[in-house]
Formats: sequence, C-alpha cells, structure tokens
Amino acid sequence: MRIGAYRLSVERAEAPSPPRVALGALLAVALALLLASVLFWTPESGPWTAYRIAFGYAFANPSGLGATVHRAVYLLLCTLAFLIPLRGGLWNIGLPGQVYAGALAAFAVPFWAGARELGSGTAGGVALLSMPLAAALAGASLGALVGLLRAKLAVNEILVTMMLNSVMFWLVSDFIKEGGAFMSATAEGESFTLPEAFRPPLPLGLPPSAFLGLAAAVVVDFVFSRAAAGYRVRTFGLNPQAARYAGIDPVRVSLWVFVLGGAFSGLAGYHYFAAVPGLYKIPTNYGYYGDLSFYGIICALIARGSAVGAVPMALLFAGLSVGGRFAQGALRLPFGVDYAILGLLMTTFVFSHLVDRYRVVWRRTAPAPTSAPPRPEGAR
Repeated sequence: MRIGAYRLSVERAEAPSPPRVALGALLAVALALLLASVLFWTPESGPWTAYRIAFGYAFANPSGLGATVHRAVYLLLCTLAFLIPLRGGLWNIGLPGQVYAGALAAFAVPFWAGARELGSGTAGGVALLSMPLAAALAGASLGALVGLLRAKLAVNEILVTMMLNSVMFWLVSDFIKEGGAFMSATAEGESFTLPEAFRPPLPLGLPPSAFLGLAAAVVVDFVFSRAAAGYRVRTFGLNPQAARYAGIDPVRVSLWVFVLGGAFSGLAGYHYFAAVPGLYKIPTNYGYYGDLSFYGIICALIARGSAVGAVPMALLFAGLSVGGRFAQGALRLPFGVDYAILGLLMTTFVFSHLVDRYRVVWRRTAPAPTSAPPRPEGAR
C-alpha cells in the first residue's frame, strides 16, 4: 500500500532465534491470562484469587497435579498423532475418532477374556500388553483407511477424518449404552469398569503410556531431523511434485504417516480410559475427551512442529483445563471458563506466530523520474 512518498508492505521475516521464540511464548501466555482475567471478576473475588486457586490446584495440589500430568500425556500423544502427518503436508483431524477406536479396542481385550461378566479376572503380562497394542492397531487401522483414500483416490483427508469422528462417536455410544456390549452393570450409559487385574502398573505414579509418550517425542524429533525416512516425509510435505521426481512414493508416505498418527491417537484412548487412575472406564462424557484431543493440534502448531517443544505446551494446556474447571466450581463461575481461557491462549499464540513470521515494513519510495520537456525544432 502506497501513502504519499512511502510504501507500507508486509514481508516474511527471517526465522526467529530460539530465545525470541521462548520470549514470544511467555508474552502470549501473559497476554492470554490478562485478557481472561475479566472472566474471573466476581463480587467476592478477583482474578488474582481465581488464578491462585486454578494454578495451585493444577500444579501444587497432589490430586490436581496428577490429573494435570495424565491429561498432559494424553495431549502429547494426540500432538504426535497430528504432527507426524503434518510433516508430510497432511492434516489428521480425526483425532477423536481414532481415540474412540483405541478405547474400544482396549476394552475389547478384557471383554473377550470374560472380565465383564466376572467383574474381575486374572491378567498376565500378555493381556496387559495386548490392551495398548490393540488400541494402537485400532487407531492405526482407521488412519490407514484415511491414508489410502488420500493417496489412491485423492480424497480430502480433512473431510474423511471429520466424518469418521462422527461415526466412531456413535459407535462408542452403541457399545456402552443400555444393551451395548460394553455397558456397565448399572446401565448408566458408561462402560464396565476395568477389573483391577487389567490395570497397568504405575511406576512413579504414572502408567507406562506416559513414559512411552515422552520417549516417542524424542524419537520423532530425531527421525525428522536426522533420519532418511524423516527427510523423505518432509520433502513430500514441502513439495510433492519434487518428491515424486526424486523417487519418493506418495502412496507409501501418505499411508505410513496416517498409520503412525492413528496409532498414537489409539494409545491416547487407551491411556485416558484404561490407564489413568480413578477412571478405568469409558465415561458418559467421553465426547469431552474427544473434543480435548483437538488441543493436540494447537500444541503441535504452537511448538512449530517440534514434538519435544510440545511437551511444555501440553503441560500448560492440561494445567489450565484442570485448574480452570476446578476454579470454576470453587468460585461458582459460569460454565465454560476453562474453554474460554484455552481459546484465548490459542488466539494469543497464533498472533505471536504471525508477529514472528511477518513484519511490517515502512519504506520511502524513490521519486518518479520526470520527463524532459520537448526540444524546439532546430535545436541540437
């Protein structure tokens, strides 16, 4: 845009340094909390009291800290499920559906073992290992369907995954409602409670899926930065035409990124419904956890595609959702305050990314050359 002798333009900036990225993230958090403070104004208390209650419960209270860590692991697994296809230029929006598929597959193992009818059961190491494997395979199978449709028939992966989310949501409802295969003994619209013999061990108070998620984040970053397989996926994501010219098979890339992404979503379903202490069932509000999985997308985008960088983001989002819901009840605030905080945080992070990626340039333009007056006839 030109204004007088100046031109105003928006240009892409150079990649910011890590300290600047970290500073931008901190400023985004501070701005989000400042904007959200309006939601906590009540006649009895102010924002400071609300934040003290929310953060105190999420990160200082033993029960709240445990809930925060378990939710952070869930979000990290969902982040990996989205991040891997994203590196290949594909969008896995089917996180809720793959989470539901993993949960159903995990609970199918004790169901087939007869634990539902007995209310108990004896599970050995094979049975305990079969539950996360079944969950990962179920999520991977759903992801494979999306990858094949995208690679073979060029079907938009966003539309397919969104439709599968609805299909799997109602499939879970059919399994756990009254008359369903997995319904509870009291038929309250939730699944049977996982027998104690089928509950995983809790070293350091965390299920093995938590350690698996952290290790997977390190491996994923290593593969995409150092391994040939990660280079092929990144090349395909940046320029599919050049990747085909270089001999990279688009079918194989599309299939495997969705298989791996679906497997991590399936593990997320196993983690939350079958490995988190105090739950051990598919609850009536299972749709809430499906919606929560979408924050894995936000964590991946905020962390700029880094799996390890998404760990603190997942912990922050988990703490705000757990603490915000607790403060909402303690202060009798309107429903949805926790969602509002997460939404504001997402907005400020997106804004900080735009500030880092683009810059406004105000330049003085050179004056236009003036044409010389015509010479009279006969003049040299």
